Amino acid sequence: MPNQQFRSHYGHNKMKKILLLSLSTLLLTACADRNEYEKAVTEQMEKESEVKDYKIVPEYIAKCVVEKSSKKMHGVFPLDPTRLLAYRNYTKMLTLANSADPKKTLEELRTDFGSAKDLVEAHTNYTESLMECYSIVIAESESAAKEKK
Repeated sequence: MPNQQFRSHYGHNKMKKILLLSLSTLLLTACADRNEYEKAVTEQMEKESEVKDYKIVPEYIAKCVVEKSSKKMHGVFPLDPTRLLAYRNYTKMLTLANSADPKKTLEELRTDFGSAKDLVEAHTNYTESLMECYSIVIAESESAAKEKK
């Protein structure tokens, strides 16, 4: 009887370890996909004249854009495989200009997003998130300027 309890306990611990390892792998993948998307957004922000004109820290507005755009991405929650795919697709969309064959990559994006319409919706989501973040960051900087006076 004690031997059976040991085997049962050992099997239970083994399952916990497998589950923990699987969850850890999923979390690392999710973080990597989101980080790659945030990196692509930051690179875009470094090129934006408004970011330079208003002296906005590119990483700061990039975090805002990622947060806002993520809310309208496919997938129910951050670890949803559909959301992880959305991060990859948005990253690919933002780095289209860097592609060796932009025309081919654009066709791939249409397929990756499901259709040309879905690609346009994703780009609209990104653009609207960017505009919302500009408003937020500029309002914050104006508020901080008023407080200094």
